[in-house]
Amino acid sequence: MAEADAGVLDVAVIGGGQAGLAAGYFLRRTALRFAILDEGAAPGGAWRQGWESLTLFSPAAWSSLPGWAMPPAAEGGNPSRDDVLAYLAAYEARYALPVRRPVRVGALRRVAEGLRLEGAGVTARAVISATGTWSHPFIPDIPGRDSFRGVQMHSAQYRRPQDFAGQHVLVVGGGNSGAQILAELSRHATVTWVTERPPVFLPDDVDGRVLFERATARWQAQLEGRPPPEALGGLGNIVAVPAVREARTRGVFAHSLRPFARLEAEAAIWADGKRIPADAIIWCTGFRPALGHLAPLGLQDPEGHVAVGPEGQALAEPRLWLLGYGDWTGMASATLAGVTRAARGVVQGVVRALA
Repeated sequence: MAEADAGVLDVAVIGGGQAGLAAGYFLRRTALRFAILDEGAAPGGAWRQGWESLTLFSPAAWSSLPGWAMPPAAEGGNPSRDDVLAYLAAYEARYALPVRRPVRVGALRRVAEGLRLEGAGVTARAVISATGTWSHPFIPDIPGRDSFRGVQMHSAQYRRPQDFAGQHVLVVGGGNSGAQILAELSRHATVTWVTERPPVFLPDDVDGRVLFERATARWQAQLEGRPPPEALGGLGNIVAVPAVREARTRGVFAHSLRPFARLEAEAAIWADGKRIPADAIIWCTGFRPALGHLAPLGLQDPEGHVAVGPEGQALAEPRLWLLGYGDWTGMASATLAGVTRAARGVVQGVVRALA
């Protein structure tokens, strides 16, 4: 199939990260004219923004996109952020995927021919939205947040622990990002961990491979109308990667505080009057779907989600599919290992719709 020419495309994929590339792999196997529109300046999607020491939860063999296994990590162990970036760039080239960058799609508009992608100069009969969540970080609206004079950043902006050497840092968030960032910061700064509830770690032998297998079992149960198998959530929600295990032996995770009530210029204040001075706050508080471009279509609920069918097709706009935003768009579809199944289903749905 030749790369798409000017005019109305059959399919436009918005986003050139892991979900967009997986969709491109399956679209390459059809006769459809398509393009992948990526606002990044280079391959890698959200992985380009990850902190320097970020590593995957799983070995390379369990962190691959369709068609081509990720090569073993350069330094052994699980792949690093740089390993993933190299893999995604090579994957894009390997399958000669028609990625156009940098292209930012500002909005989708309904037109007679399909959907118009403003900012891209493209109209498509079908659109696959695969913009992920990284560009839409969530920070809770804490009283006094604007008055805090120290550094505030979301985990999406965090890069390296040396930037906080000698400071007192509040790490807010009890998930994997919070635990991994706290682990390395603890060697350079005084840290206080703030979590919604007491953090619980998964057993040391549980990694992304096991989590993906459990997600697959839940997906299979849904297909067959059976009750889902017992989830791992009751055992914990933080994966004990090597850096986390090492920090645990140093007692870094021995104590965490529940959320503070408000912020002042130089400190966090708890409801009981407890006051902890801080130079910086790192918000490891998750993300929301990056779906601002869908606003003109009026599809999103108060949580920012769009109602979709089993293959990710928007129920209220049959020319739109969503891919890779979380389990609501396909079980484990926001992961390298899990996006293959969801991408295959989305492309199958697109092919049927355009036939």
